[in-house]
Amino acid sequence: MWRAKNITPGRPHHEMDEFAFRHPRMEQGKRAKVFAPFDALDGYGESVSSKNTVYTDKIILDESEKEELNRRLTILRNLTYNSRMAKVNRVTVTVKYYVPCTDEHSFSCGIRGQYLTETGVVWKVDMEIGQTITVGRKSFSFEDIVSISAEDARLFDFYPEE
Repeated sequence: MWRAKNITPGRPHHEMDEFAFRHPRMEQGKRAKVFAPFDALDGYGESVSSKNTVYTDKIILDESEKEELNRRLTILRNLTYNSRMAKVNRVTVTVKYYVPCTDEHSFSCGIRGQYLTETGVVWKVDMEIGQTITVGRKSFSFEDIVSISAEDARLFDFYPEE
């Protein structure tokens, strides 16, 4: 194989020639954009990553668990029976709730779901009409709630059911 003595393999070097004037050297930050991944199919990456989500069956609470959850909701209702009391008490809780799968491309759609947690201040507990609890900016149906725990673990011990 023929090889010139003074030429080393690698990137070509252009100094002060016509090519260097037409194609100035690119900054390192801009060069990275050239090698960035290209998403040819919009939403394909999200679709693939959604397949990694693990869905489970909904937990059915037994009678004692339902009674304890109802007792805790009643205590929270008594502490936040109007907006003024909710602002004064500012009870912070963590709610574990069930969200059914809505991905129509998943085998679990409508059959299974996942459990999420939300932590925030309780603003309203509607025991009569909607049967919902509002924590932070989200409202949850009593049917979807699995557990409620307070930031102050003694909260549910101090306030007996009334």
